[in-house]
Amino acid sequence: QLQASGGGLVQLGGSLRLSCAASEFNMDDYAITWLRQAPGKEREGVLCISGSGRITRFADSVEGRFSISRDNAKNTVYLQMNSLKPEDTAVYYCATRTGPYCSLGRYEYWGQGTLVTVSS
Repeated sequence: QLQASGGGLVQLGGSLRLSCAASEFNMDDYAITWLRQAPGKEREGVLCISGSGRITRFADSVEGRFSISRDNAKNTVYLQMNSLKPEDTAVYYCATRTGPYCSLGRYEYWGQGTLVTVSS
């Protein structure tokens, strides 16, 4: 139901843009959250954009470097990642609770995950 894409290998300081597209429902009014799971660590929330476009940051480590946006015409949410660091290496997931507000947990739909590797 959600397809995450855009991951890859990037050097320290580089940028990537991840995409999360919905294929079977209209995500316009839903909050979409990006999460990540680094090797050997628990999954953590990164950023969320609500149905109205309000942004919630869950990870302090991405402040000033990552941003989230949505293009309702394309039924897609983006995670723009700049100034990437090796500690950003993780599998990135998008997820939704099919409600308008950002909150962690109890997601109904998940993207399959896309791997981001930042080399030093």
